[in-house]
Amino acid sequence: MKRFTLALAAILALLAAAATTWAVTKAPPLGSQIGSSAQFGAPKTPIKPPVCPAGVQPKDCLIVMTRSTALGMTIDGVSTPMKVHKAGEIVSFTVGLAQLSSNPSTAATYIKNLNSLYGGAAEAQLTILKYANNHKWTVVAEGPLVQLQPYLGYVVQFPLSKPIPVKSGESIALTVPTWAPILSYKLTSSLYSYRQSRNSNCGKPAPTQSAQLTVNQTTLYGCFYPGTRVEYGATELTNPVPPATTTTKTTTTPKRK
Repeated sequence: MKRFTLALAAILALLAAAATTWAVTKAPPLGSQIGSSAQFGAPKTPIKPPVCPAGVQPKDCLIVMTRSTALGMTIDGVSTPMKVHKAGEIVSFTVGLAQLSSNPSTAATYIKNLNSLYGGAAEAQLTILKYANNHKWTVVAEGPLVQLQPYLGYVVQFPLSKPIPVKSGESIALTVPTWAPILSYKLTSSLYSYRQSRNSNCGKPAPTQSAQLTVNQTTLYGCFYPGTRVEYGATELTNPVPPATTTTKTTTTPKRK
């Protein structure tokens, strides 16, 4: 009987040594925040109304962007600052709008001329892009057009009544089908740059409509502007991911004595 007991004990010990165990990874502690917000367009310095650089006369000032879609490429030295990293929804966007003149009469004249030249009052909308290839981007979603003219001289944030879903890897651009005074220029080239949705006459206002206005439209962003910042940004609410426990299987191999 003693010999049998010892043999049984040895077998049980081997089985225990070779037993499969299950390790459970704990969920985040209760009270942790799940989901967050993300800001685009102002990594280090805030969005502001553009002003004409020192020494530049108003007639030569290039703060107005016309009939194009703009995508910030470098802001505050940060590359691809408008690229989405987590899926979520864009809930608002912000633009900095220049005061065309401190003289109301002069400003009214500028506005009248710009409206006539570029097809209407200043307006803008968000455009969500997906990179295609060779500096080409495809429109995947658009926000509503908003009127900018009442806000010239201010930084204004527009809430979106219908948030725009975005995915990781997509980019947030600003479309101006008419005109908008949103360009700060003669900045440090290594810190600021953007691209426009056209590839000719890059040094002049767009001669024809070049803004991306249609979903699924793919366009070459061939006009590149170093040393210029488009004064716009956006706010995203990222999708919350439900917490879950993870079970992993481990096996202990018995050691030979």
